[in-house]
Amino acid sequence: MFTRLAKLATLAVGTFALAGCGINSVPAKEETAKAQWANVEAALQRRSDVIPNLVSVVEAAAVSEENILTGVIEARSRATSINITTDDLSNPEEFQRFNEAQNELTQALGQLRTIVEAYPDLQSNARFADLMVEIEQSNNMINTEIGRYNETARDYNTEIRTFPSTIGANIIHGAEPLEYFEAAEGAEENPEVEFDNITGAGA
Repeated sequence: MFTRLAKLATLAVGTFALAGCGINSVPAKEETAKAQWANVEAALQRRSDVIPNLVSVVEAAAVSEENILTGVIEARSRATSINITTDDLSNPEEFQRFNEAQNELTQALGQLRTIVEAYPDLQSNARFADLMVEIEQSNNMINTEIGRYNETARDYNTEIRTFPSTIGANIIHGAEPLEYFEAAEGAEENPEVEFDNITGAGA
């Protein structure tokens, strides 16, 4: 009887010890971060889906800023050609390629936004206004979801580097730190665009 109780006690102590070593918390925090990354990808995809229609409207307005339009088209092509999996969140090289491509697209769209004042036809185009609103809403969503992802990634990275969780993280899970998404400079700011004489925008 005593031996059995001793074994149960040892098992209980071992269970608590493993729990304290991150046996449960490490994978849980990793899954939380990866689930949040899916929200980042959804927000990026939403923005990408708007761009072809936006480019078509700008082209129809006979905008002569071909370099800017080409920049947007090429940046979108590069951004959509780089796909990463959740495993790549721990791959600095692949993650950086993805990060840079998305930031290039953000900057290209920012340049497109700056030409509006030079083209009154665009300023009064309800469809263009609606699409720009969608782009700005998407950018806001992207910034929000990136912030949430970085927060969950930081929580996970702290967990795997902190004793005693680092024991389970390294020995049992083989955990690798997650990369942080670094937004392009000024990406948090969405300059307001004035659209004059628009009727039905957003309808």
